[in-house]
Amino acid sequence: MTGATAPPPALSLRAALAELRAGPPGAVVEHDEPADRTRVADHFARAYAGVPARGVSRPEPAVLYTAVPGGPVLLGLYGDEERLRRWLPGLPERAAPETAARLVAEAVRPNAAPVAVSRPPCQEHRTTGARVDLSGLPVPVLTPRDAGPYLTAALVRAEDPATGRTALSAHRMLVVGRDRLTVWMVPGRQVKALYEQAVREGRPLPVTVNIGVPPAAMVASALNTRFLPDGLDKLAVAGALAGRPLAVAPALTQPVSALAEAEIVLEGYLDGSVADEALPGAEPRGSLPEFLGFDGGARPGLPVLTVTAVTHRSDPVFQAVIGPGREQSAVLGAAGALSAALSLRPVLPRAEGVRVRRLHFAAAGGGMLLLAVAVRKESAAADGGLAVLARELLERHPFVKLVVFTDDDVDVGCAEDLLWALVTRSNLGADATAWPRLPPVPMDPSQTPDWAAVRHGAERPPGRVSVDATTPYALRSRTARSFRPEAGLAATGHCR
Repeated sequence: MTGATAPPPALSLRAALAELRAGPPGAVVEHDEPADRTRVADHFARAYAGVPARGVSRPEPAVLYTAVPGGPVLLGLYGDEERLRRWLPGLPERAAPETAARLVAEAVRPNAAPVAVSRPPCQEHRTTGARVDLSGLPVPVLTPRDAGPYLTAALVRAEDPATGRTALSAHRMLVVGRDRLTVWMVPGRQVKALYEQAVREGRPLPVTVNIGVPPAAMVASALNTRFLPDGLDKLAVAGALAGRPLAVAPALTQPVSALAEAEIVLEGYLDGSVADEALPGAEPRGSLPEFLGFDGGARPGLPVLTVTAVTHRSDPVFQAVIGPGREQSAVLGAAGALSAALSLRPVLPRAEGVRVRRLHFAAAGGGMLLLAVAVRKESAAADGGLAVLARELLERHPFVKLVVFTDDDVDVGCAEDLLWALVTRSNLGADATAWPRLPPVPMDPSQTPDWAAVRHGAERPPGRVSVDATTPYALRSRTARSFRPEAGLAATGHCR
């Protein structure tokens, strides 16, 4: 692969950075002053980050801190939805049930599957065995309250040799030793299922941890496996997003593949060993800033990943995210909208008269809590069909707190247009529906029992909510916009 034509931005972090550098000034910012790895996240948050890290609504630039020992460190690469769409030719312009289904259809085609290569860039430099020492990596400490240095933008690749199943997902990983990481696996993730099965059978689960991955892999990793065809590899979905297959290569010390274009790869295994999410000798307390903008809590007894090799490209770029900010919201939101669209397909016949035109996760909810759904009502029956969709979305997507339905003349990707629909096409006292039987989102402070007790005088949070901000079918002509958008603009456009 060495010496081949440079891959497109979808298939390489370096190619994505090169594309940004070739564009308008300001898309890539470099800081060459000496910087400690404990300070870069705070500097990025204060100078560049947007909602929900700070009350700023603007794209984030890609920022390279070139003078961090062991660096450079990259933050903000995905801090602009338009940037992602430009890099990923297979990403639907609007997430809807039919466009998500077409993407999956492309992913199951043989030409989307990952291809194995020899001499991959990610293995230009190799360290194995007793020489492995993670302290040489510029792993940021995001705040003084963090448990320690965390990997925040790394993808875990697992391949179960017994079943052939694969997993690809991002996890927060705390460096707790020269060759050890704790891994927080959110319930429901495929890698957690593979890990638990391996532990039950008394065998290790081999994995690679890929840092600085192709943009197509990053977005595909955030898709919900349960809504994909059984056995479909997320790397095949990444190939559909990129319009070309991703390159993989066998790891050196484990029977699992690595992303060939990754900047840095950690090879290792999970064998059932556990440790608290804390540095040796410390009690588990805080973890790191979560995607909603608040500090998270450390977890006891997390799986431990033992690293057997570290490989990297020449002059590797260490990519990280700060947690809250537009960057993580853009990735989670793009993948989440596709997952939500796929989950709706089985229930659409029961939502009579409703055509789902676009789904969009707002950055204000970290790309997960606030889902806006633009619909077209095709008959009077549609007035009652939205409740069917609301129940499906809230039951099958446990991080969705609020679903807002709008008409399809509203650009649900524009926060101001979404607010306009809420203000003019709903009366929240009557048009908001609480779903109290659904479990709360525990990382949201307003859904905790303490909050419910103080605010509502109740033991249980009031539940998740859907809002109908659509015009009743019989009254559509009375609320037509004076200046109507161009055909299709509200369903496919972006806030400007």
